[in-house]
Amino acid sequence: MSPSRRSSRPAPRRSRAADALPRRFAKIYTAAITDVLDELGLTRQTLPSGIQPLTPDMRVAGYAFTARGRPHRGRPRERDQTLRRFLAMLGAVPSDSVLVLAANDNVAAHFGELSAEWFRVHRVRGAVIDGATRDAAAIARIRFPTFVRYRSPQDSVPRWRVSDWGQPLTIGGVRISLGDVIVGDLDGIVCVPRRAAHEVLQRCEKLVGTENAVRTAVKRGMTPLQAYEKHGAF
Repeated sequence: MSPSRRSSRPAPRRSRAADALPRRFAKIYTAAITDVLDELGLTRQTLPSGIQPLTPDMRVAGYAFTARGRPHRGRPRERDQTLRRFLAMLGAVPSDSVLVLAANDNVAAHFGELSAEWFRVHRVRGAVIDGATRDAAAIARIRFPTFVRYRSPQDSVPRWRVSDWGQPLTIGGVRISLGDVIVGDLDGIVCVPRRAAHEVLQRCEKLVGTENAVRTAVKRGMTPLQAYEKHGAF
């Protein structure tokens, strides 16, 4: 593969204000985000429901770092090259990011405990794998936010390889670009386009405040319709 197709494009520089986005989005549940995205006409931003957190309490929010791979039947002498390419991709993921990997594969594990440990130490916020992980119990034990489509003990190296990283990709009809904001919880995973992230966040924070008021009203005996008529949300 030529260097131009390796796509080791550096992540965009971010201001201090931009760096606050992951921390603020981490406080917002995905249902509120999708409601706001719907209001803005962005109705296809939720990744396939088959991609689930390893444990129910896992949450993730950060900037998308995109990568893709493909099935590959490597000869034994190619093992070192395949592994080195995968490790180069891992090392390119910056802090405050979420690895979003389109594996295009159904037989191998594309993430594991050592990858999670590296990310945790270097303040990568999580991994969303449209593919598999192994070492699931170990990853759950260190509580690194990991969302996967399936699990498999099979090593990827003889079966699969990284194609590129830093380029736009599509998972389940959702286009994801480098620097978009990824938010995930037990309900699912949402991609917020970078261009709309600030507006979406502001609207979400306002919506969460309104829903808190509705929750209090209902607990005090107000009917759902009355709460909606008073607060404009339910």
